[in-house]
Amino acid sequence: MKKYNVAIVGTGAVGNKILDVLEERNFPLNNLKLLATSRSAGKNVAFNGKTYTIEETKASSFEGIDIALFAGGSASKDFASYAVNSGAVVIDNSSTFRMDPEVPLVIPEVNPEDVAWHKGIIANPNCSTIQMVVALKPLHDKAGIKRVVVSTYQAVSGAGAEAMEELQAQSMQVLNNDKVQVNVLAHQIAFNLIPHLDVFLSNDYTKEEMKMVNETKKILGDKSIEITATTVRVPVFNGHSEAVNVEFKNPLPADMAKEVLSNTPGVIVIDNPKDSQYPMPVFADGKDEVFVGRIREDNSVDYGLNMWVVSDNLRKGAATNAVQIAELVIS
Repeated sequence: MKKYNVAIVGTGAVGNKILDVLEERNFPLNNLKLLATSRSAGKNVAFNGKTYTIEETKASSFEGIDIALFAGGSASKDFASYAVNSGAVVIDNSSTFRMDPEVPLVIPEVNPEDVAWHKGIIANPNCSTIQMVVALKPLHDKAGIKRVVVSTYQAVSGAGAEAMEELQAQSMQVLNNDKVQVNVLAHQIAFNLIPHLDVFLSNDYTKEEMKMVNETKKILGDKSIEITATTVRVPVFNGHSEAVNVEFKNPLPADMAKEVLSNTPGVIVIDNPKDSQYPMPVFADGKDEVFVGRIREDNSVDYGLNMWVVSDNLRKGAATNAVQIAELVIS
């Protein structure tokens, strides 16, 4: 089996999770290069029985690299073109290239065929978009989606390791009746909800909300789908949850939707309300599947369904999806 030289750009929560997934999935690695900012350069990282030293990312860092996995942040704006010019295929976790018409936006369970037309860069969708679209695609194929209304309940890990540390620290401060220190997120997150992810745009939606709208249409290849989103940060360490309301063009009873989703790769249906069985972040943590439950008909429209969708945002929402794209590239 051919082996590949891989670079990971970024050594934060997503970068570290990419390492875990590469090892778990036995990705055919030849050489591994870890790249980050000058602040992280020189640190050692253990991976698969070896120790690697993080290097500062430079224009020359990608010589001999086959696949460059960018873990997010601003690095892709600065260095993706150098990686492509060096002969690497870039798989980018940031939002930089997602809506570029020349760049495929890929979820392997949904539109793997789009990898074929890449021109050196493949974009990884937003974490909240990925889990929703994995659940929507088989239903769209069955009945045709007319409209989607989604409300998200997004874990602090989506804002990085510092946000996770802030939730932990604030929780202790509240429980000890100490003054709550706010440094990372816009407001206190411990024992609170913040209906604000990313920046607000001129239409009063946040950038995170418009990512879900625009990315979903691009991935499904259907601009006619009407989508509206409200995204909320919740005091959960890891695992995004979403309440998804879907209106279809054709009938799709709840029982049929459950059957369709139960036979969809990458989806696990947990839906037994009588026994209080439904997806929750604690079930999804550390797993790569998208969990769907609370599937029921929306009687306020002719052809509507409600469902509850949960996934590990650091894995399927970022690292696992990126590695799955890399597997498509080498196949």
